[in-house]
Amino acid sequence: MNQTIETLLAHRSIRKFTTQPITQPVVDTLVQAGQAAATSSFIQACTVIQVSQGPARERLAELSGNQSYVATAPVFLVFCADMHRHQVACDQHNAPMLSGFTEQFLTASVDCALFAQNVVVAAESMGLGICYIGGLRNQIAAVGELLALPNLVYPVFGLCLGYSDQNPEVKPRLPLPVVLKQERYDDGADRVHLAEYDAHVRAYYESRTGNNKSMTWTEQISGMLQKEARPHMLPYLQGQGYLLK
Repeated sequence: MNQTIETLLAHRSIRKFTTQPITQPVVDTLVQAGQAAATSSFIQACTVIQVSQGPARERLAELSGNQSYVATAPVFLVFCADMHRHQVACDQHNAPMLSGFTEQFLTASVDCALFAQNVVVAAESMGLGICYIGGLRNQIAAVGELLALPNLVYPVFGLCLGYSDQNPEVKPRLPLPVVLKQERYDDGADRVHLAEYDAHVRAYYESRTGNNKSMTWTEQISGMLQKEARPHMLPYLQGQGYLLK
């Protein structure tokens, strides 16, 4: 155990921030920490767009499901998977770029996630709170238009940054034996572990909400996966030049 691991294990999503500003040099340092993340074949396929408080931020809050903290967080970043600059690089050398491959979508998206998680770890090490905003994909085409995203760029998620004005509990994660397998995929004991975890999660929700919510993890997941999961994503991504082959 060390300070880095303690910071990682103490992660919480923060949805209420103080008005204390974050200076631009701090934001720059966090983004540089993101750039230090591993990148597949050195493609560096992540672009970050910082959106200041104002009409554009308010519109992003609306598009992400009217999440007020998107509009009010001191800093809001949009992480974009970006293969557009690679097209520019190919054009610079008169080399036809073969794009649209599923592998390119995967590597660009993974690059973006690794970049963002480095930013998050760096931010939390500095005492900042964060909240990922996957809701940007609710109306992804409108987000792309607002941010003037060119072909081969898509917004993966947003990130709120600020000094926390709340102190939520750490949400319990799945038991280690469920996620860490030895030698092969063996889920023979998972039902037993999940039953224990369900009881833990129900107690967490009941204590956090004053018994206004009583739900297990498996109940939550089974309910979520009976609904369509943003079916507009595939045509949008294909329109941006991804997942064509």
